[in-house]
Amino acid sequence: MKPVEFGHGTVEIDASVIAEGLGIALPLLRNQMRAGKITSQSERGVDDDIGRYRLTFFSEHRRFRVVVDANGAILQRSTLNFGDSPLPKSLHRPGG
Repeated sequence: MKPVEFGHGTVEIDASVIAEGLGIALPLLRNQMRAGKITSQSERGVDDDIGRYRLTFFSEHRRFRVVVDANGAILQRSTLNFGDSPLPKSLHRPGG
């Protein structure tokens, strides 16, 4: 599997990419996703960003964002780490 794939109106990203971006072990990522402690948001680009997608993942203290093109190639990655402080609610908004 490529790191990011598209199919039938869905976007699939390799869990190891998310775990690395959030700075946690893969088994912990899976457990926290099942428990609803890690959430995600997907946005499709418009205007100058047509053909791009922004995938954002939220944990208690971190936000990991990946921008990919229509072929699933990762164009950009970024992580915000708030250490011991909780992730501000404002970062859960689109574009936040």
